[in-house]
Amino acid sequence: MMRKVAENVSWVGKIDWELKKFHGSEYSTHRGSSYNSYLVREEKTALIDTVWMPFAKEFVDNLEAEVGLANIDFVVQNHAEVDHSGALPELLRRRPDLPIYCTANAVKSLKGHYHQDWDFRVVKTGDSVDIGNGKKLVFVEAPMLHWPDSMFTYLAGGAILFSNDAFGQHLASERLFNDAVDQNELWEECVKYYANILTPFSSFVTKKIQEVVGMNLPLEIIAPSHGVIWRDNPLQIVTKYAEWAADYQENQVTIFYDSMWDGTRKLAEGMAQGIAEASPGTKIVAHNVAKTDKNDVITDVFRSKAVLAGSPTINKGILNAMAGILEEIEGLRFKNKKAAAFGCYGWSGEAPKLIAERLAKGGFEVVDEGLKTLWEPDAATIEAARAYGRAFAGKIGGAA
Repeated sequence: MMRKVAENVSWVGKIDWELKKFHGSEYSTHRGSSYNSYLVREEKTALIDTVWMPFAKEFVDNLEAEVGLANIDFVVQNHAEVDHSGALPELLRRRPDLPIYCTANAVKSLKGHYHQDWDFRVVKTGDSVDIGNGKKLVFVEAPMLHWPDSMFTYLAGGAILFSNDAFGQHLASERLFNDAVDQNELWEECVKYYANILTPFSSFVTKKIQEVVGMNLPLEIIAPSHGVIWRDNPLQIVTKYAEWAADYQENQVTIFYDSMWDGTRKLAEGMAQGIAEASPGTKIVAHNVAKTDKNDVITDVFRSKAVLAGSPTINKGILNAMAGILEEIEGLRFKNKKAAAFGCYGWSGEAPKLIAERLAKGGFEVVDEGLKTLWEPDAATIEAARAYGRAFAGKIGGAA
């Protein structure tokens, strides 16, 4: 179903209400998502991005019914990942003559995905295609936002930036625009998207924002490839990205842990109480990682100025759920955050040391040796956990 975005620009994508996991099972999409594809119709008609392969036939059938495939002059593929390019095989099967404008890296990626030698037209920053009526599509390479092949496409004469994976969010909605959806839900999904996907590329985000803003281009709409379109003050999401890319933190401490017989949980709760006592203005969030969505945990870690990470010791190691999330956190390479580790043990007690090593490897400043307690915490141990929390608050700049 076509929906008007602006004069001669239509949304022709797919809303996926049922999507609950993305990137395999790596990313939770509690509110579904959308695969945004756009049609720009001037003297020439350009299709910008497609949709995920499960919806390819539906997508191409709709284009045929509503536009006519014969009326499409070329495709712009801003990014080759399959959630954006998945309908290309079906589209090119019916229109094998269609040129595809993309970066050189996207050619490699598209050939790697689909093993087809289509009519690729390689573009770089500053290249453009005239589409008539005084308008043209201008290409801006955006490597590592979030793949090496990514680019933006700017509609000169229409003041629209088609930004692909930048500035998007996983949010299914029949309301196409940012000012038409619940604002709390929108911003929750935006920060989650940045924290879990774009954090490792923050330096590239900063550089690209400076480059694009420095062009002084008129900008009325930012049209990403997931979620809603930014028409109301579109630069607000750009401003947020600049903020999030600058080693972001709030006055928050996140405690995340796994627990076998509740001893480590009791330490976590005691430390939370101690932090609250020493620093009443600090927000404290605690997650059992075996019971909480990992992407939600990572989003809270992203928001935090400091974390406490805990696990009991098992087989001279740490519990599975903690090992998994520490692996992801290490890859995200958070900056400007402090940390310490904790846990209960029965006889060997290696877990806190192993956790601290992983946190340090992931870029956290480990402030001390953490808290390690033998056997089930008693009243004295819980009080020691509270005392540790109070001391930790002081080490991370908590206000008394």
